[in-house]
Amino acid sequence: MQYQPIPSCTTVADIDFTPLFDQIAVDLETHGVAVIPEALPATMALELYHYYRQLNGELFDEAGIGRKQHFHHNEKVRSDKVCWIDGTSATGERWLTWLEMLKVHLNRRLFLGLFSVESHFAHYQKGDFYKRHVDAFRGESNRVLSLVTYLNPQWSETDGGQLVIYHDKSDRAGTKILPRMGTMVLFLSEVFEHEVLPAQKDRYSIASWFRLNTTRSDRADPPR
Repeated sequence: MQYQPIPSCTTVADIDFTPLFDQIAVDLETHGVAVIPEALPATMALELYHYYRQLNGELFDEAGIGRKQHFHHNEKVRSDKVCWIDGTSATGERWLTWLEMLKVHLNRRLFLGLFSVESHFAHYQKGDFYKRHVDAFRGESNRVLSLVTYLNPQWSETDGGQLVIYHDKSDRAGTKILPRMGTMVLFLSEVFEHEVLPAQKDRYSIASWFRLNTTRSDRADPPR
């Protein structure tokens, strides 16, 4: 599969994302969740997809739960693998630039005080899952907003792998979202429980989190 970058004459800054960013802001303000099919331009989504597919599998680590001294693997909770995006590649740099543009827009519209962004590729092999959870516990984390971006061409209902968003503790059915190419899902990290159902084939996505600044004299943020 051949890697297909965005043409060199085009940069992320050349594309007007204002309508998309405005839609995200309105949905978040109204519902706390935004689900937007085909959110990314096809060229950008395909570039991310092809770059992702050519990454060396050794760059992916087993995903875990918690941070630093609290980090641990629990295969009963999640079984995917991840590769953090650090901007050392042209594609990674463009993606992080796009996230920064969205962060600035949301701060202007919603006054969220977002400070930094972290992002990784997530690979779910056939049968992999992530049980119901929240991305941040109230008052214990600086993750404010979660973003999942899907990079799966030709995905159907029978392929499974849905993201399920639960709207409150009593919600048992949830809202199911197919991980189709270019679809984006954003939600408040502390508020919405969610899970990933097992898929019938390899499932590719990018998980990102917009964070507050909790830097103190004895601790830099974000932690590494």
